[in-house]
This record gives sequence, C-alpha cells and structure tokens, in this order.
Amino acid sequence: MRDETQSSSVREHILSSAQTIMSGKGFSAVGLNEILKAADVPKGSFYHYFGSKEAFGEALLERYFERYLAAMEEQFSRSDSTGAERLLAYWSHWVETQATDDPQDKCLVVKLAAEVSDLSEAMRRVLLQGTGNICARLTAIIEVGIADGSLSVRERPRDLAAELYQYWLGASLIAKISQGDAPLRAALEVTKARLL
Repeated sequence: MRDETQSSSVREHILSSAQTIMSGKGFSAVGLNEILKAADVPKGSFYHYFGSKEAFGEALLERYFERYLAAMEEQFSRSDSTGAERLLAYWSHWVETQATDDPQDKCLVVKLAAEVSDLSEAMRRVLLQGTGNICARLTAIIEVGIADGSLSVRERPRDLAAELYQYWLGASLIAKISQGDAPLRAALEVTKARLL
C-alpha cells in the first residue's frame, strides 16, 4: 500500500510541477527535460508513469478537469444561496483567477486547446469531454436558478450554458492578448444581462 501511495504521490508531483510550466509556455514549448528538472525526477520515473509526452498531456488535462469539475461541484452545491448567486460567483471567480499572474490558476483549456487539438487526437478528446462536462454542470445550475426563480431566461439551459462558456473562453483569450481584465469584466456584465 505504501508503494502505491508513494507512486501516486510522485505521479501527482510530476503533473503538478508541469502544469505550472505549461500554463505559462504551452505544451509544445515545454520539453521533457524541463518537466524532469521542475519535478526533480529522473527520466525513468517520467516514463514509469507516462508512456509518452502525449500520454502525459492526456493525464495532465484529465487531472485539470477532475479538479476543475470538483471545484464547480463544491461551488454549485452550496445550499445557502440561489442558483443565480452560485452561477455569478462562478463567473466572478473566473475573472479573479484569469486576471492574476499565478499560472496554477490559469485555464488550461484557454492555454492548450488550439495547440494540442491539432497535435493529438487523444488530447483533443479529453478536452472535448472535459468542456462538455463543464457545460453540463453549467446547464444544471441554470436549471436550479430557473426552478428557484433567481434566473429569468427564455433559452434552453443547455444552449445558454454552451453559449456563455464559449463567450468566456473567447473573453479569456482576448484578456491574454490585451494583458488586462477588461474583456473578462465585460463578459461578466454581458452574462448578468443575459441571466437576470
């Protein structure tokens, strides 16, 4: 059992170390040696856990979505606020995290999607499933807001969730280009107008 726990810990350490680097530089610009150095592990350890850099990229994205979705669940399952309040808190958190310089907080979908979708079918599938799961959770919380009367929307919740998520991904890209949070703050205002 100890070996299994230690093995999981080393694997997690490699993924965590690399996420920080890849959030800043992207997937292709980060070489294996840079990952090994950041994680302070030998090459053999990397290949023990990941058969290739592509397999590593899949694992990195899977880990990212697992954690992201867990954070969404925690935010959306709060019973002390309305569906609208929970949803707006989610978008406000997006503004806060994407406007900081902390690479650990950066959205890997924004950073890696365009790059890796053309490089790896397996990584593209992880991105497709992960973003689909995000939209499903957004759909569910919109439905909660409609049911509790805190949201007044006419569109189908699923369509609105997908549209808003796509809008926020675009705003995040423009925020990266402009190096400011104005596009994210504008996205928050547009989102409020669409939902309330």
